[in-house]
Amino acid sequence: MNTAVPAPRVIAVVGPTAAGKSDLGVALARQLGGEVINADSMQLYRGMDIGTAKLTPQEQQGVPHRLLDVWDVTRAANVAEYQRLARAEIDRLLADGRTPVLVGGSGLYVRGAIDTLEFPGTDPAVRARLEDELAERGSGALHARLAAADPEAAAAILPGNGRRIVRALEVIEITGRPFTANLPGHEAVYDTVQIGVGVDRPELADRIARRVDRMWEAGLVDEVRALEAAGLREGRTASRALGYQQVLAQLAGECTEQEAREETVRATKRFARRQDSWFRRDPRVHWLSGAADDREELPRRALALLERPVTA
Repeated sequence: MNTAVPAPRVIAVVGPTAAGKSDLGVALARQLGGEVINADSMQLYRGMDIGTAKLTPQEQQGVPHRLLDVWDVTRAANVAEYQRLARAEIDRLLADGRTPVLVGGSGLYVRGAIDTLEFPGTDPAVRARLEDELAERGSGALHARLAAADPEAAAAILPGNGRRIVRALEVIEITGRPFTANLPGHEAVYDTVQIGVGVDRPELADRIARRVDRMWEAGLVDEVRALEAAGLREGRTASRALGYQQVLAQLAGECTEQEAREETVRATKRFARRQDSWFRRDPRVHWLSGAADDREELPRRALALLERPVTA
């Protein structure tokens, strides 16, 4: 009796920063003969290696990693462009009978890759007016306005991320609807299994603090200094990245190095909470423990989950 070989599915490994997504993605891609597709918006930038915790070639263990080092730091991030790039990689792998393993914690990028999601256009006049207001009043004031218009969007966007706040307010003004109302229901484009890597908050906070320490020891300040010479301060997206924003402030004399480190830890913890909340709202995500005591078993449990007839 012939047994049909199941068609490859898309696997998305999601969750908060420092939970262990990257290592699990490598393990799954190795086991399944697939490739990793990056879904971390800041790892798309060339030269932003230490502060984004990009895996080294050794840590990648021979697994091809796609959509790393795509953009210069002066370029503003564009999720619609990412969607096009990610789907091209997914389609290529599926056509070859191989498994795409999407890995990252940028929730909108993950949804853009795998879900039926169309992004509203832009209005240059509205955008320019909002950007002028951002320059005059600061991101805090605009974030407060966003919180009044769309609390869910405000909860998902950091108060210091002026570019994303402006975009959300622009979409609200253009469409007359909350920004999050423009996100459709959970309708997938691909047969996808989403695996969430969860870690209890105290352990995750400790991991984040230790990761920031390792970044400084690995030369984050020198990395930011080199990127500053390449135009990082002019990059509306890259300059706001966690760690990079704080080191830029340090290099400008706005804070001490210790203050920059401490603020990076605080900001990353806040961001991790937002990431966790975003993915927890998606009922399709199958959560597995990434706690230290469970880490060795995590790949086996993920593979066991994939052997079951789960769907997105």
